Amino acid sequence: MLNDIKAVLFDLDGTLVESMSMWGDIDVDYLKKFHIPVPEGLQKAIEGLSMYQTAVYFKENFAIEDSLEEIMDEWNRMAYEKYTTEIPLKPGARAFLNGLKDKNIPCGIATSNSRILTEAILKSHQVENYFSVMVTGDEITNGKPDPEVYLEAAKKMGVAPEHCLVFEDIPFGIIAGKRAGMTVCAVEDAYSMKDMEEKIRLADFYIKSYEELL
Repeated sequence: MLNDIKAVLFDLDGTLVESMSMWGDIDVDYLKKFHIPVPEGLQKAIEGLSMYQTAVYFKENFAIEDSLEEIMDEWNRMAYEKYTTEIPLKPGARAFLNGLKDKNIPCGIATSNSRILTEAILKSHQVENYFSVMVTGDEITNGKPDPEVYLEAAKKMGVAPEHCLVFEDIPFGIIAGKRAGMTVCAVEDAYSMKDMEEKIRLADFYIKSYEELL
């Protein structure tokens, strides 16, 4: 898998950390403030979108009067404590990062999540120093499946896309990595188990756990 790979890029939620189910709860609690029931299919509709794009979606589809900045600030506030105290790393992730460090293969983060939450959870698990580059949903125009976040991360790392290996947990993320011209390994996650066959079809590799790579 690491043959001819000069950089490894990780998505965050569902890929490095076990956080995907938490966002469904936040959507419920956030919309409840406005007495709005969560419509069926909401999670699929916003899957892969940057936080900014998701805020636009909420504002337009639920007639939220708050500004986009206020919506995103509220989500960050609601998620921050969970990100710093409750959400674990994926099994084997830390050991795999250590292995990449031993091989002198640089790592980066390419996520649709916000920078404040990304930095918070990496620091809480003391793994922030493994990543030389971080590109978050605050800094891109187009969310996944657009390849922008991965191309920007590769550019910042100074590595050609064809020499990058991506780890992703959802189909839109896998498509983004492939559209960027990168090798993609799909990571199993409880949230996307329903998409397992699609993930296997789209990706170059599929793992149930990073422990398989140790």
